[in-house]
Amino acid sequence: MKNYVQNGEMVYATAPTGGVLSGHPYLFGSLFGISAVDADAGSTFALWVRGVYNNMPKATGAAWTFGEAIYWDDTAKNCTGTATGNTKIGVATKAAASGDTTGEVRLNGAF
Repeated sequence: MKNYVQNGEMVYATAPTGGVLSGHPYLFGSLFGISAVDADAGSTFALWVRGVYNNMPKATGAAWTFGEAIYWDDTAKNCTGTATGNTKIGVATKAAASGDTTGEVRLNGAF
């Protein structure tokens, strides 16, 4: 196939102002992912957009159930079960209590 580029589990992005840190979540328009490396602003870096990630920052106050749709709140910089005003990023792969500050999420790539 002449137009195939890659499988899409990871894409290359340009680090925004302030750069990026390995293992941290970032939103670029509607594309959400986890940085594979530290990178300075303007540098190209690997952004994982699929896979299961633990220690994802989680909004407190609501529990997650296994398989629940998870969204990224780019203002609060955390994952939430609240769809309104947020970007869908995947599903919870473990239940999380309302007081938990982190959770486990399977990223589905761009929706």
